[in-house]
Amino acid sequence: MEVQVFGTQKSQDTRKALRFFSERRVKVHFVDLRERAASKGELTRFIQKFGVTALIDLSSPRYRDLGLATGRYSDEHWINLLCDEPLLLRQPLTRFGGKLAIGSEEKVWQHWIDTEKKN
Repeated sequence: MEVQVFGTQKSQDTRKALRFFSERRVKVHFVDLRERAASKGELTRFIQKFGVTALIDLSSPRYRDLGLATGRYSDEHWINLLCDEPLLLRQPLTRFGGKLAIGSEEKVWQHWIDTEKKN
Protein backbone atom coordinates (compact mmCIF):
# COMPACT_ATOMS: atom_id res chain seq x y z
CA MET A 1 0.00 0.00 0.00
CA GLU A 2 1.30 3.44 -0.94
CA VAL A 3 -0.40 6.77 -0.30
CA GLN A 4 0.44 10.03 -2.01
CA VAL A 5 0.33 13.13 0.21
CA PHE A 6 0.47 16.67 -1.18
CA GLY A 7 1.25 19.39 1.34
CA THR A 8 3.99 21.31 3.10
CA GLN A 9 6.01 20.49 6.19
CA LYS A 10 4.78 23.77 7.66
CA SER A 11 1.16 22.54 7.60
CA GLN A 12 0.07 20.93 10.86
CA ASP A 13 -2.53 18.77 9.07
CA THR A 14 0.08 17.56 6.57
CA ARG A 15 2.43 16.58 9.39
CA LYS A 16 -0.51 14.82 11.07
CA ALA A 17 -1.19 12.83 7.87
CA LEU A 18 2.46 11.85 7.48
CA ARG A 19 2.60 10.75 11.11
CA PHE A 20 -0.71 8.83 10.78
CA PHE A 21 0.55 6.77 7.84
CA SER A 22 4.02 6.34 9.31
CA GLU A 23 2.60 4.94 12.55
CA ARG A 24 0.65 2.38 10.52
CA ARG A 25 3.68 1.48 8.39
CA VAL A 26 2.08 2.71 5.19
CA LYS A 27 4.49 3.81 2.50
CA VAL A 28 4.04 7.50 1.69
CA HIS A 29 5.05 9.41 -1.40
CA PHE A 30 5.21 12.99 -0.10
CA VAL A 31 4.99 15.87 -2.56
CA ASP A 32 6.14 19.10 -0.94
CA LEU A 33 4.11 21.87 -2.56
CA ARG A 34 6.84 24.40 -1.75
CA GLU A 35 9.22 22.49 -4.03
CA ARG A 36 6.85 21.16 -6.70
CA ALA A 37 3.27 22.15 -7.41
CA ALA A 38 0.62 19.54 -8.08
CA SER A 39 0.00 19.11 -11.79
CA LYS A 40 -3.21 20.26 -13.43
CA GLY A 41 -4.11 16.62 -14.08
CA GLU A 42 -3.63 15.71 -10.44
CA LEU A 43 -5.73 18.64 -9.26
CA THR A 44 -8.42 17.74 -11.80
CA ARG A 45 -8.95 14.40 -10.03
CA PHE A 46 -9.71 16.20 -6.78
CA ILE A 47 -11.84 18.83 -8.54
CA GLN A 48 -13.96 16.18 -10.26
CA LYS A 49 -14.73 14.59 -6.91
CA PHE A 50 -15.00 17.59 -4.58
CA GLY A 51 -15.34 20.69 -6.77
CA VAL A 52 -12.79 23.48 -7.14
CA THR A 53 -13.94 25.50 -4.12
CA ALA A 54 -13.26 22.57 -1.78
CA LEU A 55 -9.57 22.78 -2.70
CA ILE A 56 -9.15 26.45 -1.79
CA ASP A 57 -7.86 27.28 1.68
CA LEU A 58 -9.75 30.48 2.40
CA SER A 59 -7.81 30.99 5.64
CA SER A 60 -4.34 30.71 4.09
CA PRO A 61 -2.01 33.70 4.27
CA ARG A 62 -1.42 33.39 0.53
CA TYR A 63 -5.16 33.75 -0.16
CA ARG A 64 -5.21 36.99 1.84
CA ASP A 65 -1.94 38.25 0.32
CA LEU A 66 -3.32 37.85 -3.20
CA GLY A 67 -6.59 39.60 -2.27
CA LEU A 68 -8.73 36.82 -3.69
CA ALA A 69 -11.67 37.22 -1.31
CA THR A 70 -13.17 40.13 -3.19
CA GLY A 71 -13.24 38.62 -6.68
CA ARG A 72 -15.49 36.16 -8.49
CA TYR A 73 -13.51 33.79 -10.66
CA SER A 74 -14.36 30.96 -13.04
CA ASP A 75 -13.40 27.39 -12.21
CA GLU A 76 -10.82 27.47 -15.01
CA HIS A 77 -9.22 30.57 -13.51
CA TRP A 78 -9.09 28.89 -10.08
CA ILE A 79 -7.52 25.74 -11.55
CA ASN A 80 -4.77 27.77 -13.22
CA LEU A 81 -4.29 29.81 -10.05
CA LEU A 82 -4.02 26.68 -7.89
CA CYS A 83 -1.39 25.27 -10.27
CA ASP A 84 0.60 28.51 -10.09
CA GLU A 85 0.02 29.13 -6.36
CA PRO A 86 -0.04 25.72 -4.63
CA LEU A 87 -0.05 27.34 -1.18
CA LEU A 88 -3.69 28.24 -1.83
CA LEU A 89 -4.61 24.56 -1.57
CA ARG A 90 -6.19 23.03 1.52
CA GLN A 91 -3.70 20.60 2.94
CA PRO A 92 -3.06 17.79 2.81
CA LEU A 93 -4.42 16.33 -0.38
CA THR A 94 -4.17 12.55 -0.07
CA ARG A 95 -4.60 9.90 -2.72
CA PHE A 96 -4.65 6.13 -2.54
CA GLY A 97 -5.24 4.73 -6.00
CA GLY A 98 -8.53 6.30 -7.09
CA LYS A 99 -9.52 7.26 -3.55
CA LEU A 100 -9.08 10.89 -2.55
CA ALA A 101 -9.31 13.04 0.56
CA ILE A 102 -8.82 16.71 1.36
CA GLY A 103 -7.63 17.90 4.74
CA SER A 104 -7.19 15.85 7.89
CA GLU A 105 -9.45 12.82 7.31
CA GLU A 106 -8.23 10.13 9.70
CA LYS A 107 -11.46 8.10 9.49
CA VAL A 108 -11.23 8.02 5.71
CA TRP A 109 -7.54 7.10 5.80
CA GLN A 110 -8.21 4.33 8.32
CA HIS A 111 -10.97 2.98 6.07
CA TRP A 112 -8.47 2.84 3.18
CA ILE A 113 -6.05 0.85 5.33
CA ASP A 114 -8.73 -1.50 6.66
CA THR A 115 -10.10 -2.14 3.18
CA GLU A 116 -6.61 -2.83 1.85
CA LYS A 117 -5.88 -5.32 4.65
CA LYS A 118 -9.04 -7.28 3.80
CA ASN A 119 -7.90 -7.71 0.18
